[in-house]
Amino acid sequence: MTTKFLKINTADNVAVAIENLSKGEVLQIDGTEVQLQEDVPAGHKFALKAFAQGEDVIKYGYPIGHTLQPIAQGCWINERNLKTNLSGLLEYSYQPVDASLQIPNRRLTFKGYRRANGEVGIRNEIWVVPTVGCVNGIASRLADSLRSETGCQAVDAIMAYPHNYGCSQLGDDHENTRKILRDLVLHPNAGGVLVVGLGCENNQPDLFREFLGHYDESRIKFMVVQKVEDEYEEGMKLLREIYDIASQDVRTEVPLSELRVGLKCGGSDGFSGITANPLLGLFSDFLVAQGGTSVLTEVPEMFGAETILMNRCRTPQLFEQTVKLINDFKAYFLSHGEPVGENPSPGNKAGGISTLEDKALGCTQKCGKSYVEGVMAYGERLQVKGLNLLSAPGNDLVAATALASSGCHIVLFTTGRGTPFGTYVPTMKVSTNSALAQKKPNWIDFNAGVIVENEPMEQTCERFIDYVIRVASGEQVNNEKNGYKEIAIFKTGVTL
Repeated sequence: MTTKFLKINTADNVAVAIENLSKGEVLQIDGTEVQLQEDVPAGHKFALKAFAQGEDVIKYGYPIGHTLQPIAQGCWINERNLKTNLSGLLEYSYQPVDASLQIPNRRLTFKGYRRANGEVGIRNEIWVVPTVGCVNGIASRLADSLRSETGCQAVDAIMAYPHNYGCSQLGDDHENTRKILRDLVLHPNAGGVLVVGLGCENNQPDLFREFLGHYDESRIKFMVVQKVEDEYEEGMKLLREIYDIASQDVRTEVPLSELRVGLKCGGSDGFSGITANPLLGLFSDFLVAQGGTSVLTEVPEMFGAETILMNRCRTPQLFEQTVKLINDFKAYFLSHGEPVGENPSPGNKAGGISTLEDKALGCTQKCGKSYVEGVMAYGERLQVKGLNLLSAPGNDLVAATALASSGCHIVLFTTGRGTPFGTYVPTMKVSTNSALAQKKPNWIDFNAGVIVENEPMEQTCERFIDYVIRVASGEQVNNEKNGYKEIAIFKTGVTL
């Protein structure tokens, strides 16, 4: 490695250990000697100055919390001696900044599937979607049978997407389920869908059919199992019809401006805001400059960095929508008696992330520096190109499903600790450190850890652009190879 530590911003009063550092080591930082007073694990912070109790700790150029006690120069700073500054609802003022991008359009393309309605998919799969959890078993059996019968020789995959919902839900909770299932059924990565209903559920199949709006009836078919004599035979008949049509689809050259990616992190560590997240930010800006679309979600993980996003909103109206996005989620926390600034997960803390601001300032780097062009409610589908913000929680499965449901073709998922899961679109894992990529090559698709070793960020980004285009053109990522695909729906209300 070229250095043992990194001071991220000139205004910072902490630095991050790039490798495990030992007590007694003397480091030269900005012309000053800093002697470590204790061991500091890789990814963690240490003090560049002596702190008084209650003093702000600065990282990424912004406060990430305040000290709980006096801290000497060279000491390890972590969740035991650092506390969030976050509290309840806030008032915000619009202070717009110039977020113009000076990135040329390279007129790149990928090979995708142009659908009849003009949308583009990057996969040609057949999905079995239950309207209610009661028919999960039937849906899975049908998908397994068609997969066995055909060997998926003419389509990219055949999957069922079971879930627990569709009945005994009320109000917005019920609508959330309907929206996510609608978005799934209409997603252009599907060459065909069989919707399987029971018949007596809250999510009534006939009403759900109307909720879809206009759709291709040759590719999206319905079966209500209470109305047929043999649901297996009827279901297989319908699936064979769908397969015959989808199997004729072919990839064609599509402008990169049609690509839509979701931006997500999970199992983060102290390197997330140094390597993988800035890499995604660079890629997001590049894609937006090509006329494409990126979507940032995980609203609770914007707390502490929200003003950065607000001031990049293209219009005052988008600013107001972003304020609502943030404060509505804060109100959701408070309504359940939960603090707004709850610390990150145990894995995040172990990896060097001490407060929610620490996480947020690293997390929001995934969306680069471009203007915010759209703000979406949970379950809403993309309407504008460019950078969009989406309402969803930080939970990995729920947020990744929400990104796919907004219309994203791929979820770009950064991680410092690793995770195997995937949602119903390709879920590309980008490691923040090389050790994880070496340990879990069956999980990790791209290693951003080289950025703190010997590869310039711009060079890494060029390799990443090439890789994303290959994936958009059909190359499978690990969650697809492993068959790890699922959905998770945001549960917000009572269950009858």
